[in-house]
Amino acid sequence: MKILMVCLGNICRSPLAEGVMRHLVEEQGLDWQIASAGTGDWHINEPADRRSIAIAKKHGYDISKQRARHFNADHFDAFDKILVMDQQNQKDVLRQADEVHQREKVMLFLPDDLEVTDPYFDDKLFEPVFLQIEARCKQIIEELKKES
Repeated sequence: MKILMVCLGNICRSPLAEGVMRHLVEEQGLDWQIASAGTGDWHINEPADRRSIAIAKKHGYDISKQRARHFNADHFDAFDKILVMDQQNQKDVLRQADEVHQREKVMLFLPDDLEVTDPYFDDKLFEPVFLQIEARCKQIIEELKKES
């Protein structure tokens, strides 16, 4: 299983999701590849936001070595699932999909059309966003294990 987490700049939400998911699948001994990317290109090769790094570390996850990358159409072939943090990310990703099977790989990270709030402009949002991401990563793992 190859999963790509996607947000806007690839410095807040998707690096958290990548780091948490990677840690959890390694703990369970699953042979999955986890990565993340952003629909915007202004943070390429930068580390995650210092607040994301700090909140992850507080909860026992290390995302300090991750570097931002830009989503591109090649990711459709490289990944089985592309999980986006909000509806705008979803639109931006789907805009690059040329084929139905590519579009079918793209889904919102949260169920029921819910979005992961972007915490970038409010320091107080990093804790609840982290907790939401961590809980959902655990659910996704269980869901995908049942599918395979």
